Order: sequence, then structure tokens, then C-alpha cells
Amino acid sequence: MHRVRDAMASLPNVREVRMFGGLSFMVDARLSVSASIDGNLLVRIAPADYDELCQRGGKPAYMGKGRPMGPGWLTVPFEHLQDDGELAYWINVGIDSRDA
Repeated sequence: MHRVRDAMASLPNVREVRMFGGLSFMVDARLSVSASIDGNLLVRIAPADYDELCQRGGKPAYMGKGRPMGPGWLTVPFEHLQDDGELAYWINVGIDSRDA
């Protein structure tokens, strides 16, 4: 959570909200990413990019057991976020999804 907060600190119009069992980051009043307690990152994506982003390491996102969130969301496992560059990539995917 701290790494996500640090990565988003320089952005304007960022607000933190507790939801989805973690800390969510709203950019311009729209949810972009949510850092979970277990280190995974929930990322809002452009649905058209779903397959490509799954190949990069994203996994289908679920809201509870057996309730998929759909093609506008992915979960990026903690192990794919160890590199700061990779974390920044996924945060930018969440922020850029506003334009999709």
C-alpha cells in the first residue's frame, strides 16, 4: 500500500478510500487501483485491453467467491509487482483506463 501511495503522491486529484478490503486510489473521482492487504493490486482497465493485460500477468478479478468483476478489472498478483517499474506500469493502466 505504501509503494502505491508513494507512486501516486505526485498526481493531482488523488484521494484514498478504504474499500475492496484494502486501500483504493481515486483519480479525478474515479477508482483507478486498489491495493489489498495481501499485496495484490486491483486495476481498472479498458475492456478492450483485457486479453493483452492477462498475458502480461493480470488475472480475472473477483468480488467475493465466484463473482467475477468483468472485463473492466484485473487483479495483479503481488509477485508481479516487486519491480517498481512494473508497479508503475499497472498504476498507469488504472489511471489511463479513464480515457477508454
